[in-house]
Amino acid sequence: MSHEPAVETPGYEAVAAPEAPAQEAPAQENPAPVTPAPEASAPRPRRRGPGPFTLLVLPGLVTLTTVAGFLALTGGLPDDWSAGESTPQDAAGGVNATYGPWLRKSADACTVVTPSTLAAQIEQLTGWSNDSATTSGAQGIAAFTAADWKTWGKDDDGNGRSSPSDPADAIMALGRQDCSLAEKVTDLRTDGTVNGDLVDLTLAAYAVGTDAVTKAGGVPASAQTYLTEVKALFAKYEAFDREDAGGGGVLADAILAPPVTTLTITSPYGSRQHPLTGVTKLHTGVDFGAPQGAQVSAARAGTVVFAAMTTAYGNRVVVDHGTIEGKRLQTTYSHLSAIGVTVGQTVQTGTPLGRVGSTGLSTGPHLHFEVIYDGYYADPQPWLALNG
Repeated sequence: MSHEPAVETPGYEAVAAPEAPAQEAPAQENPAPVTPAPEASAPRPRRRGPGPFTLLVLPGLVTLTTVAGFLALTGGLPDDWSAGESTPQDAAGGVNATYGPWLRKSADACTVVTPSTLAAQIEQLTGWSNDSATTSGAQGIAAFTAADWKTWGKDDDGNGRSSPSDPADAIMALGRQDCSLAEKVTDLRTDGTVNGDLVDLTLAAYAVGTDAVTKAGGVPASAQTYLTEVKALFAKYEAFDREDAGGGGVLADAILAPPVTTLTITSPYGSRQHPLTGVTKLHTGVDFGAPQGAQVSAARAGTVVFAAMTTAYGNRVVVDHGTIEGKRLQTTYSHLSAIGVTVGQTVQTGTPLGRVGSTGLSTGPHLHFEVIYDGYYADPQPWLALNG
């Protein structure tokens, strides 16, 4: 709800209905004779009743004039007006359809956050209620505290005031906050500090903070309830995502070149028990068995965005390949014995990135190769022409 200063609406004067002409008494068949007044030298003409113009046309003209005056004062019909509708229709999840464009615009700031993610968060936080009377001092549909609003709030709808109680401002602010958290957890996952799905990690960071996520190495138990409740609402709002859908999923054609010449898969993508930690979880890439020191090459042209030693992945290189069908594509190369590129370097398909090794949590020389599409781990095999 917009909290603009109250603007006094110009008053409308009541339009008086045209005074109906006086009606004569019905004529009688045998009227009594009337004696003319002495001063009358001739009979007065009898008044005629209202004609068709008075009865049919004049009332319509009065109504038309009134409507025209109203439109002139209010600036015309509202933009969302159409015949047969007096208010905007509800969209996904019963939410007012006017929120849809703001949810999509807010999610445009990053690839991890989607309109349905934001909508699900808002329902979990406030049930879309704009009631600001909360014990924590949080205000608006996205439950912003005054301190957080100073960081994330702006006048996004241009009404002259930045307010957490303005739904458009609140939706945009939540998107900025989420995308900032997504960037942080992406960096943590890239360097091997945390593991897990980026959406899960982002929501966990929102609930309990990035420090708690870092300490847990993933989604901490303290964030699990919030995460479960929000994710349960995703399907309810998925219609908000469709306008920007760009094909989604894994591309049908293999567009990545083999990162090593020997394509012997020793551990595929999917759930598995880690050979060292004993923990069963998602194996986020494919392990290619290869000799110590074998060359590792870029699978596609792009820019190196990470190249350093990490605890779990050992020597790790991440290459950003830009957007494919509107969604960002990255590949990673881990457990290297040596790194041959630097951050910011532009590479082409086949450019040497480093050498196969067994650094980090590894049982022997191999390349752990990952594909990250639109912020999600994907099975690398459909992306590669695996002939070995």
